[in-house]
Amino acid sequence: MKKLVVITGASSGIGEAIAKRFSEAGYPLLLIARRIEKLTALNLPNCLCEQVDVTNKEAFVRAIAKAEAEFGPVECLINNAGVMLLGQIETQDNNEWQKMFDVNVVALLNGMQAVLEPMKNRNGGTIINISSIAGRKTFPNHAAYCGTKFAVSAITENVREEVADFGVRVTNISPGSVETELLNHTTSSEIKAGYEDWKQTMGGALLADDIARSALFIQEQPQQVCIRELLIAATRQQP
Repeated sequence: MKKLVVITGASSGIGEAIAKRFSEAGYPLLLIARRIEKLTALNLPNCLCEQVDVTNKEAFVRAIAKAEAEFGPVECLINNAGVMLLGQIETQDNNEWQKMFDVNVVALLNGMQAVLEPMKNRNGGTIINISSIAGRKTFPNHAAYCGTKFAVSAITENVREEVADFGVRVTNISPGSVETELLNHTTSSEIKAGYEDWKQTMGGALLADDIARSALFIQEQPQQVCIRELLIAATRQQP
């Protein structure tokens, strides 16, 4: 059996696809999400499913400790949990900004903190953070969301530099538009309709499995090979 992989936001979309790919490749898994029934419905072997709000650091750490007691130390953490609430700053509910920063940034930091010191002590391990093309450039109605994803991209690269000498890999996957539930979080029907129209101009967005295959490729490189960043989008996506 391979070593333990932790995946947050694993109940749907990219997280679910990653869980399936890594399970097929023989990794034991800790799957974390709020919707436990969706995790258990995956029915994956060598898999611990935990209902955790990733903004709750203590619950997050307890789940990791429980999985390590069963499967051994975390080999790979995939910070996938995220929320996208699109809107314009002058009209958007500021609670939506707070939620995005709590889930997309603070929870990601909590996860990294939970595994980094042991990884450094073992001189190995991998962290894959799922950012976004919105962490590289801006888009209409994305100001606060872009802020969170620019933060993820910066944090990932900064930490990579700090832990590289310990043999720990930290990488950033920045997908373009992907067919997931993410857009459903947005409250403006007008913005959602415009986003759907945009996806049609590119002949359809990426599939979640496109990102899952990329994550598995990154993980299965030799430990001395770190793919620092992967920017992936539909061929016809503009911008």
